[in-house]
Amino acid sequence: MLKRLYLVKYNKLLRVYYLYAYELSTSFMQKSKTLRSLWYKLSSNQRYTIRKWYYLPIDTYDLLLGKRHPMVPPRGYIYTGSSANASAYLEQGLYQLELLQQTVALKPNHKVLDIGSGIGRTAIALTQFLNNGGSYDGFDVVPKGVDWCNQKVFSDTAPFRFKYIPIYNDLYNNSGEKACTFVFPYQNHSFDVVFSFSVFTHMQIEEIENYFREIHRVLDDHGSCFSTFFTYTSEEEAHIHQHPTFPFPIVKGQYRLMNDNVKSGNIAIHQDLLTQMLHRSGLEVVEIINGNWKSTEAQNQPIEYQDIVVFRKKTAAASGPLT
Repeated sequence: MLKRLYLVKYNKLLRVYYLYAYELSTSFMQKSKTLRSLWYKLSSNQRYTIRKWYYLPIDTYDLLLGKRHPMVPPRGYIYTGSSANASAYLEQGLYQLELLQQTVALKPNHKVLDIGSGIGRTAIALTQFLNNGGSYDGFDVVPKGVDWCNQKVFSDTAPFRFKYIPIYNDLYNNSGEKACTFVFPYQNHSFDVVFSFSVFTHMQIEEIENYFREIHRVLDDHGSCFSTFFTYTSEEEAHIHQHPTFPFPIVKGQYRLMNDNVKSGNIAIHQDLLTQMLHRSGLEVVEIINGNWKSTEAQNQPIEYQDIVVFRKKTAAASGPLT
């Protein structure tokens, strides 16, 4: 009885706390570019610590009520995408799995590579999908996420392997080797499907192009790749420059940055440049599915916030030598 009363009072306090926090965060994202700039100036460890303490009350509440899932991290541990309770986190992963099935025809016997495996959002869904013929490999630049996944995320029907790669990224990792020269730790033609969610939105142009070359190397000749980007056309450029809540004001030729001090904060790439980069890497665009990040409307939204780009190796007749 006392425990129930304690939980009821704790729940009421949480509602007040997060109602205030929601209003504060909404103001932060929509009204203050200065605050967003200050957030980007914090180190990755500082941002992680703030998130952990911010979500500590609700994470404690979930623990007391037994609402945790053994594979799903607490909200305060989630450093990519939106923090969510266990059921919502699992739903997000299942949605990403559905996208992969729809766009690159992912099958249970496929060998897949997850670039930027994060803290297991997509991998958890794949534990119930891949079978004995399939396999999962993922790598990430944040050791906390890799450690969590190696300890918590596994399958009885397919091998799951997570690697920590110490690559420098001014948003997530302040030390390590350069992404523009990084060689994926996998053999040629190893994967049927390569995918990434919200990775190339936090990398610089020369880094992205190196990853394209590595994708070409490790992808099977008949394989496909799914990645999300912020892309734009010439007709959309003025709009994203002045977007009321998600602007890209820093012009760098055919790409734009949200913040010049943290170049990996967010990057938007002109679709012409993206196509050229893929072409130079021996790849070709299959489809670009526009996300809703450029929209200010609440209705008729596309299926994903970021833009989805599906690509593959160029056909032998069209590819020619790589340049």
